Amino acid sequence: MRDKPDKRPRRGAQSNPHNRFEATESVPVEDAWWWQDDPSPIETQATPIQAKSAISYNQSPDIPFDRSINPYLGCEHGCIYCYARPSHAYWGLSTGTDFESKIFVKSNISSILEQELRRPSYQPATIALGSNTDAFQPLDRKFGLSRQILATLLKAKHPVAMVTKSALILRDLDLLSELAKQDLVSVFVSITTLDENLARVMEPRAAAPQMRLRVLHSLVEAGVPCGVMVAPIIPALNDSELEKILEAVADLGATYAGYVYLRLPHELKSLFEEWLETHFPQRKNHVLSLIRQSRDGQLNQSDFGERMKGVGPFADLLRNRFQLACRRLHLNKRNWQLRTDLFIRPEKDDGQLSLF
Repeated sequence: MRDKPDKRPRRGAQSNPHNRFEATESVPVEDAWWWQDDPSPIETQATPIQAKSAISYNQSPDIPFDRSINPYLGCEHGCIYCYARPSHAYWGLSTGTDFESKIFVKSNISSILEQELRRPSYQPATIALGSNTDAFQPLDRKFGLSRQILATLLKAKHPVAMVTKSALILRDLDLLSELAKQDLVSVFVSITTLDENLARVMEPRAAAPQMRLRVLHSLVEAGVPCGVMVAPIIPALNDSELEKILEAVADLGATYAGYVYLRLPHELKSLFEEWLETHFPQRKNHVLSLIRQSRDGQLNQSDFGERMKGVGPFADLLRNRFQLACRRLHLNKRNWQLRTDLFIRPEKDDGQLSLF
């Protein structure tokens, strides 16, 4: 059961579905009082929390890093396809409009990060900044947690990689440039579509596609190693743009590219179906059919090695198109290895002088 469709502008989800962990759920009743023709916009609520740890570790063979930092839980960008939406259920909230309007801010994360880097047992390896939700989402303009994290990593000479669809990353171009001079950073700009109308309903509070291209160009000019992440690719919706996106970023100096096939875990399945019904009703069945063809008849597939790319004829065709385009555009020719040998373990500032 879900609430009535949310007609308020500038949000990605059409509703706020029931949390799968809750034992009870409310059922709206049409009594002529509930509905408003022009409901007020949903305001973003930022809730500061104290993080117990900064670095999260994983053992997935599908991603090129084993550790990450996520300064925010939830994401104001409101991308309807976001695989991180179901994680909001662990906080007793919904994957729908709650995920994009009720954001938890790990206000102490930079100090916790420094403590973890200081541990004698810690061994440096590339940290992915914002792997679950975008570290440079609109709220970061106020809280600045991503800049604090980058400053901490620069001070420790620690490698960091990130994927973002936000122009706010240019605020930290000074830190990124210093990291790049020491081979300590790489940035992937996420570009899902070049169609501004599609972007407006699919990722409503993220930077416009042309702005993301300008972000990539600015990073390249500043000497920051850059690539593009075409993610997710949605069959019959944006898959036809794959080559066009790769050509656009190659022309701007990007050297890397990657893609991810659409994943729909848990409540995201029904949320995405509802979004298709609202914005692309005539294409809905075709889109869902192609997803099922690439997911062994399901809308999601969690198996390692298959969840990111899919299986079957359509997924194979997509993989071949991507590889041919990268070969033609000379993308992914260089294996950019970030350095770990420069790492300096942060010293504890307790006001006491060292004996040595």
